[in-house]
Amino acid sequence: MYVKNESVQEINFLASAKYQNFTYQVDDTDVVADENGKKIVKAGTVYKKDGTAIGLVFADVDVTNGPQPAAIMVEGYVLEARLPATVAEEDKTAMTGIKFR
Repeated sequence: MYVKNESVQEINFLASAKYQNFTYQVDDTDVVADENGKKIVKAGTVYKKDGTAIGLVFADVDVTNGPQPAAIMVEGYVLEARLPATVAEEDKTAMTGIKFR
């Protein structure tokens, strides 16, 4: 029997225990595959709908086989330095429920 072990690390970017998530469909467009051929949208990535930022992806999402439903954080406090990428000022302004620390 062949077993392959993989470890996953997600950095906690939450600054408080109170937050609000809603489910949205995460698209696989423009997501680059990693060294294992997986297309992963990282937790903390800005989620946009119709070009406008509405929240942050709450947990890593595997979109290798196409779009997938995911929890999108729309309200809460986050530690900006722990996010996977710098958030543009226009995205911060659009995400009125997200408070950056």
